[in-house]
Amino acid sequence: MKTALLTLPALFVVFAVPAFAADITGKWKSSTQTPNGQTRESTFHFKVDGDKLTGVLEGPRGSAEISGGKIAGDSISFFILRTFQGAEMKINYSGKIEGDEIKLKVEAGGREFEQVARRVK
Repeated sequence: MKTALLTLPALFVVFAVPAFAADITGKWKSSTQTPNGQTRESTFHFKVDGDKLTGVLEGPRGSAEISGGKIAGDSISFFILRTFQGAEMKINYSGKIEGDEIKLKVEAGGREFEQVARRVK
């Protein structure tokens, strides 16, 4: 009985650890190959506060604020808003953090592609 009672708190610690958000605060760079063969560079400046993710994305089309950002364990999601030909477009990002890499799925205008961001040290 004593063993079971001592083991119970240890199990809470083991299962609670994955719930903590990874700290990806800082600068991350990515390269994306466009359908027409061009390479586009982007830089993410992430800020993490608990499970909230904010920051700025800098890319070929200028800067955009990161909005709706969430981080839970090794999962992140956020969006940016861009204006194309006078119309606002929401670009959704979701992904997994793997050490100094973030594997992202990007959804925009009915299209999806993958992108990998790497931490700048």
